[in-house]
Amino acid sequence: MSFKAILSCGNRLLLLTAAWSVSGCSIGYYLHSARGQADLMARRTAIAELVADPGTPAELRQRLLRVRAAREFASDELGLPQDKGYRSYADLERPFAVWSVTATEEFSLAPLSWCFPIAGCVSYRGYFDESKARRFAEGLRRRGLDVAVRGVAAYSTLGYFDDPVLNTMLHWDDARLVAIIFHELAHQRLYVKNDTPFNESFARVVEEAGMARWTATHGEPGELRHYLQGRDAEEAFSQLVASARTRLADVYASQKAAPEMRQDKSRVFADLVAAYEALRASGAIHDGYTAWFRQDLNNAHIAAVGVYQQWLPALRKLLQQSGGDLGHFYAAAERLAQLSPAERVDALQGLNPD
Repeated sequence: MSFKAILSCGNRLLLLTAAWSVSGCSIGYYLHSARGQADLMARRTAIAELVADPGTPAELRQRLLRVRAAREFASDELGLPQDKGYRSYADLERPFAVWSVTATEEFSLAPLSWCFPIAGCVSYRGYFDESKARRFAEGLRRRGLDVAVRGVAAYSTLGYFDDPVLNTMLHWDDARLVAIIFHELAHQRLYVKNDTPFNESFARVVEEAGMARWTATHGEPGELRHYLQGRDAEEAFSQLVASARTRLADVYASQKAAPEMRQDKSRVFADLVAAYEALRASGAIHDGYTAWFRQDLNNAHIAAVGVYQQWLPALRKLLQQSGGDLGHFYAAAERLAQLSPAERVDALQGLNPD
């Protein structure tokens, strides 16, 4: 996830100090974002320093050694940025780094967007303080909108700051932790404004290629298998949500009266939960998604999942056409990034396997 949007708002306000609102960002939101980022950065300690400190708990030292090795591997073997990102650690003393708010109309799957000078338009609004996120969400609910609030363990400033590894990320196993470092550094390698599906698909392909290479030389027994199982479970989850999305789109396009659409909407969500429970009972998907399905699901939860990896097959094929060489793949992806949005879609559709 890129969270540069809340920072972009602040940068613009520093230049336009007389303005009370810029690009939809209030002064209060800017101050909250600036304070939250400043607090996070102030908590950083170099990983090298923590590893050398005899007072560092043994378990934390081992996780940080793993992170340090993966970070060096990312630059040395994967051609990812050689900067100070993910070379420090910060304990935020909370379970999530930020809380993200997504909202839609009652009969729409299109999320509201908030636009920022540098990052462009994004379909969420992020807060460092959970209570502020929930107050903002409640205001949206009072407007009759479907709203979802979710905790986010990690975010990237796309190299704008030297992002640290966070305590919130250490709840993940080693495979996922290493994979997210590759993923977020890939966003720094290439990021196209206003094209989340391309950005996320690109970062996932780099992540996958990185994990295959990493586990071949540095992985623990079964680490790649465990990573691939998690990836497959995520894709099964995405397919479930995509199926519900399609049905909901048909409901909202039906032009039925509102009470009837509400009934149809409820039926789709009930069927979605039932489909998940059936998959879970069969062992086709693990229990990690149970908490998500036990929420009072609405359009905003569907929108928050997003169809963000629609170009995975195309970009996997591009890597294959590049002979598996990441340098050639990056160059080819950069050529796609330079196209207009319509041209890029056409090129990616041409790459999609039949």
